[in-house]
Amino acid sequence: QVQLVESGGGLVQAGGSLTLSCAASGSIFTRNAMGWYRQAPGKQREWVAGITSGGFTTYADSVKGRFAISRDNAKNTLYLQMNSLKPEDTAVYYCNVDRFYVSRANWGQGTQVTVSS
Repeated sequence: QVQLVESGGGLVQAGGSLTLSCAASGSIFTRNAMGWYRQAPGKQREWVAGITSGGFTTYADSVKGRFAISRDNAKNTLYLQMNSLKPEDTAVYYCNVDRFYVSRANWGQGTQVTVSS
């Protein structure tokens, strides 16, 4: 059974940085493109960034130039380096397979990111 465990969130001031991690168990990680998503209070979950198994990356316009997604295939771990954080980045962040897959693994508990102004 696939398990996704996100970590690294916290409270940071605007302009600050955080690095999120996602540990993936099972076979989901090594063969699939992976992605980061976020859900702000009262809003739907949205895609943030994606990375193929070979390392090709894509980003939502709202985070392009500020966030960097990466992966360590040997450790089955996905990362999201977040710089120049803004209050509107406040959300619970999740990882899963990338947005273009029809089906997803069960969502993990996510990690809360709060950016104060």
